[in-house]
Amino acid sequence: MTFTLRAHRRDASLARAASPSFAASAVLLAIAFAAAGGAVAQPATSAPATASAAASATVRELNLTQLGIDYAVQLRGVSGTVGIPFNVRADELVTAASFKLNYAYSPSLIPELSHLKVTVNDVLVATLAVTRAEAGRPQTADIPIDRRLITEFNRINVELVGHYTRECEDPAHTSLWARIDASSSLKLTVAPLKLANDLAALPQPFFDRRDVRRARIPFVFGAAATGPVLEAAGVVSSWFGALTDYRGATFPVSSGELPTGHAVVFVTPESAIAGLALPAIQGPGLAVVDNPRDATGKLLLVMGRTPDELRTAAAALALNSKAFAGATAAVTAFQEPPARKPYDAPRWIPSDRALQLGELATAANLSVTGYNPDVVRINLQLPPDLFTWRSRGIPLDLQYRYTPRVRPDQSTLNVNVNDNFVGGLPLRSANPAGDSWWNPLAVKLMPDGTLAEHREVILPPLAMGPRSQLRLHYYFEPVGGRCVPQLDNVRGSIDPTSSIDVSGFPHFIAMPELAAYANGGFPFSRMADLSETAVILPDQPNDTDTETYLGLLGQIGRSTGYPALRVKVGRSAEAAQWADKDLLVIGNLQSQPLFTQWADKMPLKRNGAAPELKLDSWIDNAVNFVIGARTRQDLPGSMQIAVSSDGRDAVLAGFESPLRSGRSVIAAITGPDSKEALLNALMTPDLLKSVQGSMTIVRDTQVNSVLGGDTYYVGRLPPIAWVQWHLSRSPLMLAGLVLVLALLGAAVSYAGLQLRARRRLSVGEVKRAK
Repeated sequence: MTFTLRAHRRDASLARAASPSFAASAVLLAIAFAAAGGAVAQPATSAPATASAAASATVRELNLTQLGIDYAVQLRGVSGTVGIPFNVRADELVTAASFKLNYAYSPSLIPELSHLKVTVNDVLVATLAVTRAEAGRPQTADIPIDRRLITEFNRINVELVGHYTRECEDPAHTSLWARIDASSSLKLTVAPLKLANDLAALPQPFFDRRDVRRARIPFVFGAAATGPVLEAAGVVSSWFGALTDYRGATFPVSSGELPTGHAVVFVTPESAIAGLALPAIQGPGLAVVDNPRDATGKLLLVMGRTPDELRTAAAALALNSKAFAGATAAVTAFQEPPARKPYDAPRWIPSDRALQLGELATAANLSVTGYNPDVVRINLQLPPDLFTWRSRGIPLDLQYRYTPRVRPDQSTLNVNVNDNFVGGLPLRSANPAGDSWWNPLAVKLMPDGTLAEHREVILPPLAMGPRSQLRLHYYFEPVGGRCVPQLDNVRGSIDPTSSIDVSGFPHFIAMPELAAYANGGFPFSRMADLSETAVILPDQPNDTDTETYLGLLGQIGRSTGYPALRVKVGRSAEAAQWADKDLLVIGNLQSQPLFTQWADKMPLKRNGAAPELKLDSWIDNAVNFVIGARTRQDLPGSMQIAVSSDGRDAVLAGFESPLRSGRSVIAAITGPDSKEALLNALMTPDLLKSVQGSMTIVRDTQVNSVLGGDTYYVGRLPPIAWVQWHLSRSPLMLAGLVLVLALLGAAVSYAGLQLRARRRLSVGEVKRAK
């Protein structure tokens, strides 16, 4: 990939990486300066807040789950601490803040010696006393936070200082506890800030990684959204989808009219957008300008003289946005990178080599300290069609280090996949035979005093999905006790060279399987740049169809971590020319002609004014059982489900392409009242797990999936595995093979006996002749 940029104006801003000590000093300096009558500046490059911006301040409240603490918080020991991170967008100024803490504590705590301490960025903001009258009961404390303490990246620490006796105590005693409820919340009052027009800040302010909420990024089209224009928009939406990751993103669409706030605008010289003066367009380029409808809003202009140049500008933006600077930049030379190879998505575990865990997490995130360490979490995204049937499992070559135990005990490194326990690896002591002066069993330690181990762990295939999380938890058995101090000197780390290897597994999957699409974008994501994908829109697509298309491509971008550089977009009449591609068909039963043409293939068809499900009958199920077609017991395969005709039901259906066998079609049937529900189901983990089978019906927050339609297979198996697989799926085929082998054995035996009888007869005749 090569391209040249020409910057018309560069407003470079310098950024400093703040260390913890520097951040604390900056906070204290800001407080002192403000107390002296000065103003505190936001760390982002921004203009001063105006009175109108202050008047438009909004209140935002986030609970612990939204802030990333998705587990029960238990503070244990004489000094248990939990850190709650929160961030502030670069285009916002915090004018007020407070923290509502819902908590409870042990009745055994001594009030004179115990309390809860709350700090913000290491500055004390509250000390909560414990009383015997309120012990063991839910309590609430509203803690105001001085806005001058808040920077871009922040942390609220809640620490339990607990004692249950005035004499020497056991630091790990069970009576030393406090619980922080997940309903605790942070309330921020924020006012918008006007930022400088600088491409170097991208993807800010259109997407800010500090913001944990779902991203909403409006797209504006200045001309008719033809296929190439929509392809350019799909490249940008998939790029944003990869950036937003777990948050998800939606893309409201408008034509010729600007929204308030920040937006992305696709323009050519013929574009006419009310209130927007376009810069001179001399080729593919990008620009950041003020939104004439919003004093603090920004517009990202994706420009080109033709739709093809629009796509060039979008691809350059998605591939290397950090190469741009200034208010406007032109792409004067551009070459797209070579086409991707199958299964090489950046976020997937590669299928042709072992993947080191250091490629997925930093060394700091792979290390823990203390007797109550956090869990080492490593997100794993497997190819959805990985075939692990009858395998031992997925090998994990685990190398880890830890502080050796003083004596043999129950300390372990526990390995889990999601919530499934895999095994516990014992943590050994340095001197298993005791502390004698000569110990033949003493373990050789690393120069830093830690003990290095190397184990192969087999991860169970059934516990691994397209999106899984490897959780490694060090459990150090406390060595202290009553009147024995507990030294917090234990450490543990996972070596970044530890690796997971799936290169020995073939790719083969029974389709349709909407879980593979919902969790991994399959089959489209098989090629990360979507070079084997075509999107078919209605002949006259409306804003709902376009928003659905952009949202679905954002989801695929999230799965692959790569923009959809080679996706094709067209109308129903052009479907035949893309017979060799997997198709994403969008529309409703009235506007999309393909849904009528392919009704015999689809599990959903229209019956009069209302749609109905086309599911297998008992005869079909019996035939499938005999011939070995896939059957599942966890999804209904024959039932009555009403699909409303009021437009509130969205349907996601999968089936084999009528244009070519082995290719797949995913149909997204939505309307203005159901589009948001479908996208929300794909971006909400609790709803996403219900999207599976051949067809999913989404109504508001209810998701129902069914198994219907014909089964087909995608991928290839080695010959022996292919025979074993099909014999295991078909009792009739297995019985037939046994019968054929028996007949063949009988025929061979019969022929052998006949030959032997002839030889005997011939020998007897010779003897009689003599």
